[in-house]
Amino acid sequence: MAVEDTISDNATAAQTPLLQTQTQQQEQDQSETQLSKSLHYLETFLTLFGFCQYSLLSLTLSWVSFLLLGVALPVFIIYLSYCSNCDKYDVKSFELEILVSRSLVAVIALICISHNLRKYGVRKFLFVDRFHGSVTQYHQEYVQKINGFFRLLAVCLLPCFLLKTAREVFRISYEHPNTWWESVALLVALLVSWAYSNTIYISASALFNLICNLQVIHFENYWKLLERDLDVSVYIEEHIRLTHYLSKVSHRFRIYLLFELLVVTASQFVALLETTGNGASINIINGGDFAICSIVELVGLVICLHAATKITYRAQGLASVACRWHALVTCSSNDDSQPGMRNNSSGSLEGSYTAGSLPMRYSQSDLESVDYVPVPTNSQMASYTSSYQKRQAFIMYLQTNPGGATVYGWTIDRALINTIFFLEFSLVLFVLGKTITFTTK
Repeated sequence: MAVEDTISDNATAAQTPLLQTQTQQQEQDQSETQLSKSLHYLETFLTLFGFCQYSLLSLTLSWVSFLLLGVALPVFIIYLSYCSNCDKYDVKSFELEILVSRSLVAVIALICISHNLRKYGVRKFLFVDRFHGSVTQYHQEYVQKINGFFRLLAVCLLPCFLLKTAREVFRISYEHPNTWWESVALLVALLVSWAYSNTIYISASALFNLICNLQVIHFENYWKLLERDLDVSVYIEEHIRLTHYLSKVSHRFRIYLLFELLVVTASQFVALLETTGNGASINIINGGDFAICSIVELVGLVICLHAATKITYRAQGLASVACRWHALVTCSSNDDSQPGMRNNSSGSLEGSYTAGSLPMRYSQSDLESVDYVPVPTNSQMASYTSSYQKRQAFIMYLQTNPGGATVYGWTIDRALINTIFFLEFSLVLFVLGKTITFTTK
């Protein structure tokens, strides 16, 4: 019976690792399935709004849809619903200027994102393919970030859509159309066109935010990597890989970020000139759409700048975390580096005594006891010195290679944002000084 029990225990012990392996494999398959579903939903959404131009047919449908819904339809509505009694408000010219601004930002977003998706595909574009850090432990976080993409779209677009609806209802009721069904048809068509164009623009900004958030996952887990017993060369290689991916993100979005900044800036100043330099009164009918358009464009720009600064400070923060890690390891080593201690692979020191000697602790008053404590060998001291120098070189590498999101060499951080703000503020004051004047008798 004892032999049978032993055989049974051995068989159970042999089956336990197999069961654990099967359970882990099932969890991996489940997480990969969830990630694939989320990516499929994202790709379907991007295809619906014309970003996925993988073939000539999809490219043609995308641009024809944009020209019809985003350009031709609102132009037709502007001329159809033009009120001859509202000439003094310049509604027609205002609406055309707003349409040009809205179309430009949407065109830039559509061109840049579709080019990258056509070149890399969704998985490689988001850096979640098996060649770019798609580790199983990150799959759940990937899914959460992708779901956050849709939440961000809803949070940004829904309030603006409600403002746009309220403004258009007020404008149409003021113009006194002939029939109610014409008013409803115009309202629906105008809102569909507006939602289509602005969804394209905000989706591109939210997609850049998503890619940055996916990279933040790896930078945050890099801090945990320092807690493991690894060689310094592993930390350097991982940091090189992360900064390489970050440079790819910056390279793919630099034209988008630069053009969007220029177009949004120009649009804001056109709106400022029209509202301050116009001699007629400005009200919700002729100037309300300027406010809504400005809000949407600034929201998209803020999303991009926030995502860029977030990933920049995550990358630059690695140097301070590594300095703290280096200090803790060094101080811990010095505290324990009594004679007779040696350095191990992780930089901490462990007891190493010669055969037959017993570890003893002596008080500071027993000065003669030092003669009986073994002295470290040259190889042990060299090992400790080599480990310290490797960590010090690693710290210097991080300090001289901070990384971050860039636009043609300019790092997107707080300093750059402050510079942009003061330039924009100076231009605003210049425009106001040229358009708003006060006369005294």
